[in-house]
Amino acid sequence: MVLGPQLNCPLLSFSSIEPPPLPLYTEEVILLSLSSANNNYFKNQTFTIPTFRNMVKNNMGFFAKTNSVHGDVFSVTPPNESDVDYLGQSTKGDLNLNLEHLQAFGIDGNAALEGPIEEVARTEAREAEGLLKHLGIPSPSSSRNSPRGIFCSRTLNLRSISAIGYDMDYTLIHYNVMAWEGRAYDYCMEKLRNRGFPVDGLAFDPDLVIRGLVIDRERGNLVKADRFSYIQRAMHGTKMLSTRAVSEMYGRELVDLRNESRWVFLNTLFSVSLAVAYMQMVDRLDGGAILPDLGPLDYEGLYKAVGEAVFQTHVEGHLKSEIMSKPEQFVEPDPQLPLALLDQKEAGKKLLLITNSDYHYTNKMMQHSFNRFLPNDMDWRDIFDIVIVSARKPEFFQMLHPLYEVVTDEGLMRPCFKAQTGGLYSGGYAQMVEKSLNVRGDEILYVGDHIYTDVSQSKVHLRWRTVLICRELEEEYNALIHSQSHRESLVELINQKEVAGDLFNQFRLALQRRSKNRPAQTPAATNMNDEDLTESMQKLLIVMQRLDEKIAPMLEADGNLFNLRWGFLSRAGLWDKSHLMKQIEKYADIYTSRVSNFLNYTPFMYFRSAEQNLAHDSY
Repeated sequence: MVLGPQLNCPLLSFSSIEPPPLPLYTEEVILLSLSSANNNYFKNQTFTIPTFRNMVKNNMGFFAKTNSVHGDVFSVTPPNESDVDYLGQSTKGDLNLNLEHLQAFGIDGNAALEGPIEEVARTEAREAEGLLKHLGIPSPSSSRNSPRGIFCSRTLNLRSISAIGYDMDYTLIHYNVMAWEGRAYDYCMEKLRNRGFPVDGLAFDPDLVIRGLVIDRERGNLVKADRFSYIQRAMHGTKMLSTRAVSEMYGRELVDLRNESRWVFLNTLFSVSLAVAYMQMVDRLDGGAILPDLGPLDYEGLYKAVGEAVFQTHVEGHLKSEIMSKPEQFVEPDPQLPLALLDQKEAGKKLLLITNSDYHYTNKMMQHSFNRFLPNDMDWRDIFDIVIVSARKPEFFQMLHPLYEVVTDEGLMRPCFKAQTGGLYSGGYAQMVEKSLNVRGDEILYVGDHIYTDVSQSKVHLRWRTVLICRELEEEYNALIHSQSHRESLVELINQKEVAGDLFNQFRLALQRRSKNRPAQTPAATNMNDEDLTESMQKLLIVMQRLDEKIAPMLEADGNLFNLRWGFLSRAGLWDKSHLMKQIEKYADIYTSRVSNFLNYTPFMYFRSAEQNLAHDSY
């Protein structure tokens, strides 16, 4: 219940410097009934009387301003006056308090900051958390600790970003993998059947593969490597290989993605249909089902045949025509996504769409995915300053291709030399975009789902900041949470074996020294009789062997909640990172599961990278 009368005080009408007198209430709360329609933030909010007095006293300059949030009280750091902060990030776009303006009204901006700044900050942080909770807004820290979090590899000040570019497929638009890749698989298999390949009885199985695996075209294997490029798991055809078989086959061999004639990195969900089809056909090749009249095929030749079938599926247009005719069967809608982009646009970011898809497909998919969720009868084109279709990435970031303007709804084009705001174009190149927007390098953030085509090339060649979209993160995050007790039990057993092993090794060393007529490590170890020493070693060896029998299957099962064959997306073993995770950390400044996750962070977020633990950290 609200105690005391309402205080009617239009937020923008204060003209005096002193706050209006408030009667002394014994009650602790007062309801502000603010009549300004431009300040819904404060309407019907409940504050303590001391809090309200301080708000009025210390924010008179804010109350006195007329319209703009920036007004005379705040100023935005322009590019030509920006600096770098203590973390090396640009201060461009930061909002600054105009102290001279406050002083002109006789207001001391530091008056409320009494006491050591550490204590003031601690109090303010508690109050900020409380107010966020009261307003129903999740804090960045709580958003980060969720499946929908945005995770930071390299510190990024979003305020300093002037332009944000987006890929479309599996970035702005997420497809139902079973539907989209399943149909791509069907088209691929039909083409293989027409060439005489035995495909009867095969079905699409997306659980056979996960993103981040590597096809070994030489051996017909699918492998998972760790961050050091050593292979930890492997599948030949559709059969997983034992740990011993993997060690014997790849013990001294590293995955080298620069050798594109052998290794094929599955770094996007578009690779799923290719990998499933290839591994199934390896089984058919090994089983002798592929007839000799197709020619002498090895695993590399088989990969070329499957790859050509998949390529034809994508370029001939039948698959995309089917998707355009019934997009609701293939696209998973995200109503929050257009709102996240609107926040960025209204914050002054220039938004770009840069996609390899053609105009007709792009227009149909974007209309279906965006228009129904946009306010005020907006069209998807209204969001973007520049739209580029048929971009031919990764060449878009590497080479100079001609630019064409799309001038009709039928997709007719004419050559042009410079992109203009609001324009729709085909082709072109990244440096042209920089010149058209008068921004470059780390002022541009590019968001995509393909590590090579989108993320690594824009960073390596142009030093753009980057975001990787990986929808599987949500499933992996939840799987990690539910695997916590399993992993804790596993770590406990490993630690027990390590302690037993340390003692066993010391006994072994003592025995070795005795055999050479030298004293053991300590007088007590030297005086231990041979019988006790041998008996203790036997017992410890049995304990360790029994632990191994328990640990091995638990290690094998680690990650089963995500994928039974390959384990977690980001891990290769209990503690090590996968090769995919290494690529993400190397090339993506931040990564997340979907673009709409930006809604929880505001367009002004300062993403700070997490602490990187080192082997010699002492705490």
